[in-house]
Amino acid sequence: MKFRQIYLDFNASTPLAPEVIEAMQPFFSKHFGNPSSYHWAGEPAKEAVEHARRQVADLLQCRPQEIVFTSGGSESNNHAIKGIFFALKEKGNHIITTQIEHPAVLNPCRFLEKFGAEVTYVGVDRYGRVDPEVIEKAITSMTILISVMHANNEVGTIQPIEEISKIAKRRDILFHTDAAQSVGKIDTKVNDLGVDLLSVAGHKVYAPKGVGALYIREGAPIEPLIHGAGHESGRRAGTENILLIVGLGKACEIAKKYLHDPRILDLRDRFWEMLQKNFGKEGVLNGHPIHRLPNTLNVNFIRRVGSEILARLEGVAASTGAACHSGSIELSPVLKAMGIPPKVGMGAIRFSLGRTTTLDEIERVVNLLVKVVR
Repeated sequence: MKFRQIYLDFNASTPLAPEVIEAMQPFFSKHFGNPSSYHWAGEPAKEAVEHARRQVADLLQCRPQEIVFTSGGSESNNHAIKGIFFALKEKGNHIITTQIEHPAVLNPCRFLEKFGAEVTYVGVDRYGRVDPEVIEKAITSMTILISVMHANNEVGTIQPIEEISKIAKRRDILFHTDAAQSVGKIDTKVNDLGVDLLSVAGHKVYAPKGVGALYIREGAPIEPLIHGAGHESGRRAGTENILLIVGLGKACEIAKKYLHDPRILDLRDRFWEMLQKNFGKEGVLNGHPIHRLPNTLNVNFIRRVGSEILARLEGVAASTGAACHSGSIELSPVLKAMGIPPKVGMGAIRFSLGRTTTLDEIERVVNLLVKVVR
């Protein structure tokens, strides 16, 4: 029996937008030159890169020269954290982050501890939100960087970035945010957020995998992550991947028209209402009820195992927040940090909606859940 495929894992990866595919087409064969070459083949390539840089900058509302193209969100995070540490290690060695960051932030911090960095991993409340006052109390005379994600990939909770940035600015500390999950879903204007560095991941915003960007506020001291020639104004060595960069630029351009489109939020809320109607107290929401990404719904199915439910939801692509090993349940670090009891969190499933999600798909998934869970 062939099951209808329903994709509800847009936080994991998004498909390429049709406009992105169209924009990339000429760069598969026609425009193949090196953007660093000063001749007829290199000039179109260079202009394509700079046009994409303007498109990304327009979405973030920053200067084009403040955008550095990378291979993705992980590289952007590594560049921000390692780059600031090695540039400012003579000034201080203390970094503040949270317990619920993506591994692309947590692991670079742990790596830097081998080089003398002292890292404070701040906790969060039961909604997955950090308290700005806790961040401020963690600051020492040696603090050089604060890194707090804009929105959590698992539960969708949006952090009080604007409040934290005011603290960082008042204490003359650089502030980085991993905005991989928020770019294209909510406003990420760097001046409104007050950040000095911001990471973008292409495949979360309907662009290709393998490309991203790092916003670096003009004047912020940072050591290159990749050393070599003078690409990206000397900040990231390596010939630019024109094809993927063009795709990212176009994706950022079209993302603007979806920022305040209520359709996905309405679908998510409708989804939650249907789950509440069918499961009542057997379904518990993870994440902040208000300060949450408009597409993200993370639900605990009480007394059930999320991975077992997903395995029986034939054709449905979603994610779980717990892993089963030899009969024992291990919660994700995010759910652990939120203080979710294992008996509750073991039933966690993340449904993340996207531009192509329909009401019919939501209704089908709810009907499947009723059959499987009951």
